[in-house]
Amino acid sequence: MQKITPIILAGGVGTRLWPLSRESFPKQFLKIDGTASLFQQTVQRFQTPGFTRPIIVTNEDYRFHVVEQMGEIGTLPELILLEPCLRNTAGAVLAAVQMQARRSPESLCVVAPSDHLISDPAGFSNALGKGVPAALSGKIVTFGIQPDRAETGYGYLELGEGNPDGGQPEPVLSFTEKPDLETAARMMAGGRHLWNAGIFLFRADVMQAAFDRHAPKIASPVTRALAANTLDLGFTRLDPDAWQDLPSISLDYAVMEHADNICAVPFDGHWSDLGSWQSYWREGCRSASANDGLVTIGNAHGIECEGSLLMSENADQTIVGFGLRDLVAVAMKDAVLVADRNRSDQIGTVVSFLKSKNAPQADIRPRDFRPWGWFEELVTGPGFKVKLITVHPRGVLSLQSHIHRAEHWVVVEGVATVTIGNQTLDLTANQSAYVPKGEVHRLENNGLSDTVLIEVQTGPYLGEDDIVRYEDVYARG
Repeated sequence: MQKITPIILAGGVGTRLWPLSRESFPKQFLKIDGTASLFQQTVQRFQTPGFTRPIIVTNEDYRFHVVEQMGEIGTLPELILLEPCLRNTAGAVLAAVQMQARRSPESLCVVAPSDHLISDPAGFSNALGKGVPAALSGKIVTFGIQPDRAETGYGYLELGEGNPDGGQPEPVLSFTEKPDLETAARMMAGGRHLWNAGIFLFRADVMQAAFDRHAPKIASPVTRALAANTLDLGFTRLDPDAWQDLPSISLDYAVMEHADNICAVPFDGHWSDLGSWQSYWREGCRSASANDGLVTIGNAHGIECEGSLLMSENADQTIVGFGLRDLVAVAMKDAVLVADRNRSDQIGTVVSFLKSKNAPQADIRPRDFRPWGWFEELVTGPGFKVKLITVHPRGVLSLQSHIHRAEHWVVVEGVATVTIGNQTLDLTANQSAYVPKGEVHRLENNGLSDTVLIEVQTGPYLGEDDIVRYEDVYARG
């Protein structure tokens, strides 16, 4: 049987799950329950003999998250395409399709978002298998979910006269994107509509031809962006000038609503896009431990609460709800959200408001992830800042200096190889080093376990942009 090439889309921001999901570290990479992230679960879904190594499409800021999380589950991508800026899903899909079509025009591809929950991988593989003959014959196959409610947050597929419960490919007559409640209820009652899961199976040449026919304004800049791509540390960077000319539009709007060779395979397994706190609440309600519709995550507790979701990300921070009804309350170190659960799909409005106030909490999480590890601010005051820094094995900070600040490093765990000026030394737990203002320096971890240190910065300006880089193994600008 011909192998299928997965195209995994991993560039989304997930603002509707603020404050947990933010631009600096969005929902697909989060490990909320301590197990695999949604991105890792998506990759693992295609780790069977029927699939090739995946093509990942992401952006500049997430490239090292992709590499690190794939390494954690012991797999490698075939290719990582970097988008210069966000332009929705149509351009991202076509870029991957064109790359695959160059190698094997008639090869099968499956497009999958990296932030959806599918708790029945075997059933999903079975549904894919049902779509293969149609895809090989030149159809574009999508996968639909049997609705169990009048949902206004999903798109809908209208099927032909066939049986949507039969599990076989059915012609798609129309797409409806996020209808109002009355329309959603009518479509659900009619029995001919499925939720659009945003997963597509097709031959590479068929999808390329569909773009050429229905979306030439997308095909042209994508072709130019690929033609002028550059390779950097194993990543394929799409040309930014050509990518700027790309319309920001979804695959559904660009192609699916216009093509006449679309069919759908019903998938009766459990699926959720986890696109809002409402959907997280519904997932929690599936648990036997949820009483009166109360869902608690982390160090969270509810007293006489109904239909609510309470979450604390920090084990040392307790959140208690009392007498709440249909609310979402999410507590993080630097931000707290309290919202009407039924309006949680509008949380993007909160993010826009915070951006208008130039609040860093709009985009940046307290823990700032870098290619070498992460850091977290512990305390900040006039003229000083204290950070907790973790450097992973083989992690290397750039060779750099600072114009406005000095730094004092105290190692608390592991071994740090420190370069200050012309001197290099190894520091172990309870040892420290001082980096004067303006001195060229670097820190790296050559050990087999994490290096953990406390950094104390002092100076009149302590912004992250006070960095002059001389060398960087991660090729950051």
